[in-house]
Amino acid sequence: MNKFEVVTTIGLGYIGLPTASLIARSGIRVQGVDVNPKVVEAVNLGEIIIVEPELDDLVHQVVEDNLLSAHLEVQEADVFTIAVPTPFKGNHEPDISYVLNATNAAIPLLKEGDLFIIESTSPVGTTEKVRDLIYSKRPELENKLFIAYCPERVLPGNIIYELEHNDRVIGGIDEESTEMACKFFRCFVRGELHKTNSRTAEMCKLVENSSRDVQIAFANELSIICEKANINVWELIELANKHPRVNILTPGCGVGGHCIAVDPYFIVSEYPLESQIIGKAREINNYKAFWCVEKIKNAQLQFQIERGYAPKIAIMGLAFKPNIDDLRESPAMYIASKVAQSKKEDFLFVEPNIDEHDDFKISDFQLAFDMADLIVYLVAHNEFKTLTYSDEKVILDFCGVTNRQKRIDNRISVEVLKAKQDKKNGLQ
Repeated sequence: MNKFEVVTTIGLGYIGLPTASLIARSGIRVQGVDVNPKVVEAVNLGEIIIVEPELDDLVHQVVEDNLLSAHLEVQEADVFTIAVPTPFKGNHEPDISYVLNATNAAIPLLKEGDLFIIESTSPVGTTEKVRDLIYSKRPELENKLFIAYCPERVLPGNIIYELEHNDRVIGGIDEESTEMACKFFRCFVRGELHKTNSRTAEMCKLVENSSRDVQIAFANELSIICEKANINVWELIELANKHPRVNILTPGCGVGGHCIAVDPYFIVSEYPLESQIIGKAREINNYKAFWCVEKIKNAQLQFQIERGYAPKIAIMGLAFKPNIDDLRESPAMYIASKVAQSKKEDFLFVEPNIDEHDDFKISDFQLAFDMADLIVYLVAHNEFKTLTYSDEKVILDFCGVTNRQKRIDNRISVEVLKAKQDKKNGLQ
């Protein structure tokens, strides 16, 4: 019987560190590995350098209990989990070099009976490539290791709960690997474990996020149509969702993060002719950020023409979703960079979940709101919902913080139409 006494987790980011901490909380000793010395130092002090509810206390607890430690080099273990990034190379092709590098670092330490798990989002066939890489360098271990793929299904801001309670899809390179991986995850996961093969598990992760991307694209496209049709998209979606079989998502300024904005390309790059809807959804969601840039520039110009001076503009939110500090693939970051290219001094940048940024001076949200003439909501952070609406401010709400600007536009339009009709009637 295989005993899971020591686990090495390679990658201590948004997924690796929470996963390592949960495993440690179950009583298994975990050795985290990361290339960033600041991350290693922070973890060994029982601290974290990312924003994630509950994670700070959990890391402090398991480090204090000597169940979690962090290292710069891969350590010997019974279980190896890979949770490193999978970025792009040219033309949105997935780059699995981080996964392969992590595997290469672990290969000298592998022994018969070890369990090797990939959690990084990966193109279909990656687990088989990892298997072949391991056996090419350690042929004596062929068919003597358990190798599996098990992607996470979590929402930033609620990662700890979801890692523990969400169902997991587990796919091994063979049935024995699948069973061994299930046995391991059962140590700390309460959700149901669904068994399959590695290729299906890899595709499952990509399909889940591609499906969400397509649904968001519908909402974002709808918001652009409603803008042109002079319809409040928030009210429209609320009414349409009264239908028992309709569930339209909330539009935003695009799609960000290292999952939904990235994973569909893993399918499109491999199956370009077959993935028509998936590819188009990516185009729509990318276009929405560009569309927001144009709307902000037009509002800025109109303000200056009407009032004779350049407006002070508050960019409210830089993260890729509400109430987190994660800026990865953030459409808000893209928008902020584009609109502030010429005169950054005209802008106030607000992100309540970070203290500083290399490119933007971060302002307090209340101070920025008070100082600005033009308020641009890009991310619906909770803090922004506490701000008192002012008719003196020009509001561009791309994420539903107020839902009011379009209602005001509609009211004005109705009044204008009524005046025109009254004038027409008077001439008849």
